[in-house]
Amino acid sequence: MPENKTPTRSSGLAKKIQIVMAVSLLVIIILAALLAPFIVPYGPTDMSLGDSLKPPSWAHPFGTDSLGRDILSRTIYGARISLFVAFCAVFIAGTTGGILGIVAGYFGGFWDALLMRFADVQFSLPAVILALFLVGSLGPSLTNLIIVLSLANWARFSRVMRSEALSLRTRDYVLLSRLSGASHLRIMVQHIAPNAMGTFIVLVTLDVGIVIILEATLSFLGLGVQPPDPSWGTLIADGREYLSTAWWIAIFPGIVLMLTVLAGNTTGDFVRDKLSPTLSARW
Repeated sequence: MPENKTPTRSSGLAKKIQIVMAVSLLVIIILAALLAPFIVPYGPTDMSLGDSLKPPSWAHPFGTDSLGRDILSRTIYGARISLFVAFCAVFIAGTTGGILGIVAGYFGGFWDALLMRFADVQFSLPAVILALFLVGSLGPSLTNLIIVLSLANWARFSRVMRSEALSLRTRDYVLLSRLSGASHLRIMVQHIAPNAMGTFIVLVTLDVGIVIILEATLSFLGLGVQPPDPSWGTLIADGREYLSTAWWIAIFPGIVLMLTVLAGNTTGDFVRDKLSPTLSARW
């Protein structure tokens, strides 16, 4: 029996270390993005042609690009823009999709069928293809990018929250509220939404990483954040022509992007497990 407990304890300790590292990394990246004007060594658009394509050094820890701009400063400002776009898009998509999903699941019938058909159409198109089409139609800008990413992700929230509402609307406390004369709006606000909030939070934490990758993809293709403003996608795009001679231009922003998404997904898995009665014991 003691031999079976040791792997479990070591596994639990490893998971705790993993989540602490993930959360710490997210906090560092978010703080760096918020405090970017005060901590960057150079301006994100400051050019110095005499320092072009300099490799990593004490003066430029991430090196410089072809125009002599500091990659570390641009990466930090890229975090500022990428995280802002991701949080705005997830907030809009989550709020819109969550409300529509709860309404559809609670009432059912015609509105439920209509919403699900729209969701099916959205799911039938890959998010990247849909985003490319919408950005190509609306034009590249920060506002349009947020709108496009919101439209590409609302259906995920809508379908999940609909499933929660379908389950919750048959609970005893909801039926008792109906018998007491409570309005549909009051039932949805006081009973359905609060009890579905755990699932919603988990979906938000997992969706942020997806949206960050989508934003970086669109910016990489020239349909997202426009130069000279930096984002992780544009930084990687700028460095693709110099991979053999100035690898640091694309590699360092790519590593930060990868670590951010990995840390976000790890945190999302942790939140999901903690909020699940059957999985919380794993931690």
